[in-house]
Amino acid sequence: MNSTRYSTDGLIETQFQAGSHGRVLKNLANIKRKREMDALEATNLFKVTMWAIQNYSAELRFTAQDINDLHQHWLGTIYAWAGQHRQVNISKGNFNFAMAAQVTRLMAEFERDVLAKYTPCNFNSRDEIIEALAVTHCELVLIHPFREGNGRTSRLLATLMALQAGLPLLDFSGITGKEKQAYFQAVQLSMSRDYEPMKNVFKKVVARSERER
Repeated sequence: MNSTRYSTDGLIETQFQAGSHGRVLKNLANIKRKREMDALEATNLFKVTMWAIQNYSAELRFTAQDINDLHQHWLGTIYAWAGQHRQVNISKGNFNFAMAAQVTRLMAEFERDVLAKYTPCNFNSRDEIIEALAVTHCELVLIHPFREGNGRTSRLLATLMALQAGLPLLDFSGITGKEKQAYFQAVQLSMSRDYEPMKNVFKKVVARSERER
């Protein structure tokens, strides 16, 4: 993640692969080039998406452990800490995500207050579905439970929820440029429980996904 600060030294999560010039995290595959790592992560993400579609039912009420399992299935052959809550504090630019010491507690609250309410995502109205996607996505991103891959894990969860709602696989490719800035702003505004901007993001994502179905 760009512009990331760490408060804890000596953990494997803070270490970079030797020879990568500080561009690739220490990994089990001994990859030094960022482009190669990006490609491997993308390939594995496709695989875990297919795996999850086959293994998670439309009636599943997701838990915090399910989130850990998705992360482990995705990155477990790449990073030793995959599927484990991070032990380092992370920020992006001037925006601080949840403190590492609070992540496990926050994930338990996320399961109780958000996942239990919005999954399975089988609501009757489009507005309820969009709300479920937006709130769940925001709250998980704000916690940022893992050292790496939080946004992609959150988008995977949103995709699985969308499938529960009878929607197609979600296409997030349109979140670039100004749309990407609007997305980041929507995440920040959700700190004060203002989810409307993220609802607008998901309305566009769903509309784009339906056009391409």
